[in-house]
Amino acid sequence: MSKIDLYDQQWIDLVFEGKNESYGAYKIRQNTNHRNLMGMLCLAAGLALIVFTFWAISLASDAIASAVRAAQHETEVTLDAIEEEVEEQEEDEVVYEIQEMEQLVAEETVMNSEKFTAYEMEDDAPEQVTKTQDEVAQSDVAIGAIDYDQGSDEAEHVLKVNEKVVDEVPPAVEENKVFEVVEQMPQFKGGDAALMKYLSDHIKYPPVAEENGIQGRVVATFVVERDGSITDVKIIKSVDPSLDKEAVRVLKSMPKWIPGKQNGAAVRVKYTVPVAFRLQ
Repeated sequence: MSKIDLYDQQWIDLVFEGKNESYGAYKIRQNTNHRNLMGMLCLAAGLALIVFTFWAISLASDAIASAVRAAQHETEVTLDAIEEEVEEQEEDEVVYEIQEMEQLVAEETVMNSEKFTAYEMEDDAPEQVTKTQDEVAQSDVAIGAIDYDQGSDEAEHVLKVNEKVVDEVPPAVEENKVFEVVEQMPQFKGGDAALMKYLSDHIKYPPVAEENGIQGRVVATFVVERDGSITDVKIIKSVDPSLDKEAVRVLKSMPKWIPGKQNGAAVRVKYTVPVAFRLQ
């Protein structure tokens, strides 16, 4: 059986013989070869466009890399030139300083070369006796820069000054440092009982927490400043956002505390306090 080409014009005429050739299928089959050829050309053009795009991208990447390498080389050359100029300037400065030093030494030599006149001792000058270290150690006489009579009040004053022990200077306290433990901790005026009473009297239970039956103990920290004021209030143990907010409000409204002290000076101290919320 021979192979039949379904797209051959003779076969198409045979199939549509005696039929309405204006029918769409007849025209479509007549244009099949043309459509196939156009499809192949479009496919080839698309492939060529893709290849050309990749080739152009490759060329552009190579050009950019070359430009970057050239810029780096130019920067290195410029830096080398700058370093050479700096080295030359440093060498010039060193030579100049050496010349200045030589000139100063020469001037100092000239100034010190003046004639020295020896001092002549007079014949009637008192004879100075020099004692050895062993003789000084065995002697009962005290050695000092000032000579006082043994029985005078001034001598007694000097002895008292020599016997006085110098008090140790307390270490300086950093002004902005926040201490956690100090020699004298800060205190609410009236003590802890007065603090608890103040918190109890000024806390307003949040309606939302009261309706939902939320209660507990909020733990907060704050800083007692050197003047006793309260700053930097923070919650370290939360129960509910509404309770936390009320605790911060009450703590910020507190009056000034008695500040803490370190080495006798008022300092900033971090303090922790619990705020209890209880439903009656």
